[in-house]
Amino acid sequence: MSKTIIETKNLEKQYMKQKAVDDVSFQIKEGMICGLIGPNGAGKTTIMKMLGGLVIPTGGTLSLFGGSSEEELAKARSRMSFMIEVPYAKEKMTARENLEKQRIQKGIPNKERIDEVLEIVGLTDTGKKPVHKFSLGMRQRLGIANALLTKPELMVLDEPVNGLDPEGIVEIRELLLKLNREEHITILISSHILSELSLLCTDYLFINKGKILENVSARDMKRICKEYYHIGTDNNPLALTILQEKLGVTEFEVERDGSIRLFERLEEVHTISKTLYEGGVVPTVLHMNEANLEQYYMNMVGGEENVEPDKGTKLSNKKR
Repeated sequence: MSKTIIETKNLEKQYMKQKAVDDVSFQIKEGMICGLIGPNGAGKTTIMKMLGGLVIPTGGTLSLFGGSSEEELAKARSRMSFMIEVPYAKEKMTARENLEKQRIQKGIPNKERIDEVLEIVGLTDTGKKPVHKFSLGMRQRLGIANALLTKPELMVLDEPVNGLDPEGIVEIRELLLKLNREEHITILISSHILSELSLLCTDYLFINKGKILENVSARDMKRICKEYYHIGTDNNPLALTILQEKLGVTEFEVERDGSIRLFERLEEVHTISKTLYEGGVVPTVLHMNEANLEQYYMNMVGGEENVEPDKGTKLSNKKR
């Protein structure tokens, strides 16, 4: 059974009259890549800063690697690394020079660790190139290299693919998967680029307005996001009865508005519509659909999607 690395119970952070984080409880187990999903201002960064000791909670409890006292939390944080907001680096220095500076500041005696992390993140060939000539993707990889110097068991990454082009996003995704699988690093990552998280995460924490809405595993998400017929009629309860009695359907869900998600007989749209008509029901909506991570989130918060070309799907916090 996997160990619990992070556990929060009723965690809160209040600034004046506003609660940035409100009654948040969740667990992160060893080996997970957990996506913290929400729009800007949802509380993602505040949660990460509380995990790192940069922000003090105003309520609730926080446990890291099983410890919750100040001494235990400080010790646990030495086993973690954080990349929150833009990674800092000296612009006129090379990747190696920046890492050497960080190695000394962090008191890491092993000089060979610099070569190891440069190899891991794919920056061994940057030579004497100064950081100000790096692409944004290279800067992000340098930030991850810096976070890897201490050989962390857990990495907390805030928007590591934000602003990257598609190629850079793929590079960071493959790097994080490598760190998880080969270096056995547990990862908590925040992002609002849901198309990317769907290819990366083992688990998802959905957050909005400081509250955790749901905690879903990738396995459950695949079940939720499978293909289905969305059926709406002028009499949805009768339509469901007809589908059950005439066609024997058992794999379905009823939406809040009474419409039906049908997960079987997906090749029989003619039979479905004909059977409904013959039963005295008029279909008003009948189409194939495949839910995705973004749609699932939007259904929870009632938001609208904001798609930026070539950068994946992002979340806004507007209301319909």
